[in-house]
Amino acid sequence: MELRQLETLAAVADRGSFSSAAEALGISQPAVSQQIQTLERDVGSPLIDRSGRRARLTERGEVVLRHARRLLAARDELARELADQDGELTGHLVVGSSTGLGEHVLPPLLGGFRELHPAVSVTLRVEVTVTVIDRVLERELELGVVGATRPNRALVYEPFLEDRIVLAVPADHRFAGRTIGLDDLVAEPLIVMQAGAGVRTVIEDELRRAGVRTRDLRIAMEMGLQESAKAAVEAGYGVSFLSSLALDRELRLGTLATAEVDGIDPVREFSTVRPAHTPPSRLVEAFLAYCRDTLGTASRGGGAQGATTPAGRIPG
Repeated sequence: MELRQLETLAAVADRGSFSSAAEALGISQPAVSQQIQTLERDVGSPLIDRSGRRARLTERGEVVLRHARRLLAARDELARELADQDGELTGHLVVGSSTGLGEHVLPPLLGGFRELHPAVSVTLRVEVTVTVIDRVLERELELGVVGATRPNRALVYEPFLEDRIVLAVPADHRFAGRTIGLDDLVAEPLIVMQAGAGVRTVIEDELRRAGVRTRDLRIAMEMGLQESAKAAVEAGYGVSFLSSLALDRELRLGTLATAEVDGIDPVREFSTVRPAHTPPSRLVEAFLAYCRDTLGTASRGGGAQGATTPAGRIPG
């Protein structure tokens, strides 16, 4: 069993196909197949279910992948520590993120950071918050950015930025640019995110505090993605509470507008999460410093284990 075989397994698992894994690793598809077959012979059973259109790990494959990520993370940590002895910032920065930041904020931050440090390679893994936290706990990730915290003595959370949730409306809607009352909101067709989504949870809590229950709302559609909700609002099917992070482009183009709702102020905090008992690598420290400078947040080092402090507003 070799590290390159484990790296190949992780690439197939992340990308769902042998051809995509080959492209990401810069090798041929037959080479990917050969490495997986060799690994399966060493383990003694299939690791990948090849029966469907998408390559999926078997139960034993999931076990091997979990340990593979730890070994690969240890390899990368060794490379970082060796690189830290030199002046130039090098290494592989892997960041796990929940969907809101992973779609709209972290890609340009990672791109800008790499422009400053071209010897650094970057990987962004976008997953649900609980999975990102679990990967940090398992030491598969050194750094995650999440929209909710789960206190644990093995983790340290620090503020990253605040995300204000706004009511998105069509550009020509009568609510556009106005402050409306709760009665106006209740009477309007509403497009909501799926149950359990961070945005929906924050909004339901805010409305409940203001005396409005979910069943009081005129819910017209339920969407699993904010991009889907934006498209439905643009098409005129209703209004929707969405992350301000997701609306920058549409507001600049004038295809959507926003409205304030009197009596509620829905805000959620995003935090970084790291292992508590391991000092951050020079690479992670440099990236976080770059994010603080770029975003202008109040995020500072030295946060308490399992706790957060107030973060700064999104610039603009």
